[in-house]
Amino acid sequence: QVQLVESGGGLVQPGGSLRLSCAASGTITSIVNMGWYRQAPGKQRRLVATGTRGGNTNYADSVKGRFTISRDNAKNTVILQMRSLEPEDTAVYYCFAETSEWRYWGQGTQVTVSS
Repeated sequence: QVQLVESGGGLVQPGGSLRLSCAASGTITSIVNMGWYRQAPGKQRRLVATGTRGGNTNYADSVKGRFTISRDNAKNTVILQMRSLEPEDTAVYYCFAETSEWRYWGQGTQVTVSS
């Protein structure tokens, strides 16, 4: 079992920045990938970014060049640094952690981009 706790969401103006953090606990040695999805009202949950244990990263086209994902394997955390935020980035952001057998989810944190 893996437990995930997210923090760092909030309200920000367009063009601003936010930093999301997700801390994993439990059977953390089994985690292979960590990352973030987001779900806007009335829309499907979509992948934002992933980071592998080896340091490889992958981003949705809509956030490339604006968001940066990083993992601290020693602290069992994954960070999503978001810059140049747009109203279209407004969503609930969910952290995930994958093992070879299961995907675990955090509780979600709201990000609202509005003036």
